[in-house]
Amino acid sequence: MKNNTESSFEGKRVRKAVVQILADSQRDGFAIACAVAALAFTLPCAKAAPSISTADQDFILGAAQDGMTEIKLGRLAVRNAVREDVKTFGQTMVQDHTAINADLQVLATQKGVALAGSLDPKHQAVVDKLTALTGIKFDDAYISAMKRDHKKDAKEFETESEETKDAEIKSFVDKNIPMVKAHLNQITAMKEVEPAGEEPSR
Repeated sequence: MKNNTESSFEGKRVRKAVVQILADSQRDGFAIACAVAALAFTLPCAKAAPSISTADQDFILGAAQDGMTEIKLGRLAVRNAVREDVKTFGQTMVQDHTAINADLQVLATQKGVALAGSLDPKHQAVVDKLTALTGIKFDDAYISAMKRDHKKDAKEFETESEETKDAEIKSFVDKNIPMVKAHLNQITAMKEVEPAGEEPSR
């Protein structure tokens, strides 16, 4: 049996491996599946996964879906956005949520929560909608989606921090709340611009 120091060291090593998998792959579903497989192979030493509440499981599963969506949309923004600030924000989403997802993968494995390797229909529909847009219409839709999603994320992270009884989950949440709020502040400051030739929305 490994002692706490050894487990901590191994956890950090696995996290680095997961970050690299996620960063290197442009196919998010494949990346997540590889990460899950790597963690399952590397961390078999736990006798039994700690039991967590249904609310904690739902939070982990929801955060994973949101994170994968942020990465996919971020990559889409880097490729398709017209505005440089939208491209820059998209790249920030890819970098930051890759790191968050890596931590979440480790946490989910420790808690015995199996994460999906692809987006559910609800999140995939958001990606499909923005994929069909071009030009300033894409930029505006992306900004709007990011405002909506980060308001929801900030609320969910704060609620989880207040209500979870699991110290490790709370640590993960509290570590990432400042980043989620920083994203929300950044995207809120970005103004949507009406496409040329169209009447301003009222």
